[in-house]
Amino acid sequence: MTERRRLPVPDGLEGVRVDAALAKMLGFSRTFAAEVAGEGGVQVDGARVGKSDRLSAGSVIDVEWAPKEDPKVVASDVPGFGIVFEDDHIVVVDKPTGVAAHPSMGWDGPTVPGALLAAGIEISTSGAAERQGIVHRLDVGTSGLMVVAKSEHAYTVLKRAFKDRTVDKIYHAVVQGHPDPFSGTIDAPIGRHPNHSWKFAVISDGKPSITHYETLEAFPRATLVEVHLETGRTHQIRVHMAAHRHPLVGDPLYGSDPTLAERLGLTRQWLHARRLAFDHPATGERVLFEAPIPADLSRALDLLVDGPF
Repeated sequence: MTERRRLPVPDGLEGVRVDAALAKMLGFSRTFAAEVAGEGGVQVDGARVGKSDRLSAGSVIDVEWAPKEDPKVVASDVPGFGIVFEDDHIVVVDKPTGVAAHPSMGWDGPTVPGALLAAGIEISTSGAAERQGIVHRLDVGTSGLMVVAKSEHAYTVLKRAFKDRTVDKIYHAVVQGHPDPFSGTIDAPIGRHPNHSWKFAVISDGKPSITHYETLEAFPRATLVEVHLETGRTHQIRVHMAAHRHPLVGDPLYGSDPTLAERLGLTRQWLHARRLAFDHPATGERVLFEAPIPADLSRALDLLVDGPF
């Protein structure tokens, strides 16, 4: 069974891409909207359009799609998934690479809620079932620390803390080349890439985004940096370092050299959420957690130290 909707394009969506407009008007994810358009399910004024076509105010958009089931949390044992801390209010996990922060359409791999469910840890908060307890996210290809709320109170307090930027999020990353200066701040707005819906970029009308970085160790072709995120945009470190002309090693999506990653045995970007500090939602006490560098990133770092590259 398919669903159909006919909608006028409002003035506020003048010049907006089809997939972005569907996300706003119908609540689709950008990925699902792109799939619908790619399958020929979108027409504007009677003519079929693609996901990246731009809309004109006053046009009429017809959409036809086959609804998908809402993503569900499926219990799954995840190798390398670590419980760093747990009490009645929160659980802090060390997420391996290849694990999504939560279920979503188009993703059938392991997730943080699924790993917690397999470990017998129950999350009880409001919101969509597949995102219960999730107060922040890490990319699938990024490893490291995440805090998950176990109670409604903890969820509310932590969401506010991330919004108010009172959470300290410290990452370690290896970037190509040598940043100049060795330490600095990148203050540049981030939004959807104008030509690639699955990427992000520094754009003039993006959301305010601030990244602080400091060099820890320099190698012949790369640099280990410590990164402090003041904001938390999707792909923020990857986008900002690429815009700074020093993409993360192992991140060809944002312009890194794939031959270097291959020589280092990397199949993902060298990026790890190393430390996480916040006020405990129940006690108010400042708590700090650390996660060791995982084996694949550690091996790559050893190769960079031994060189030459």
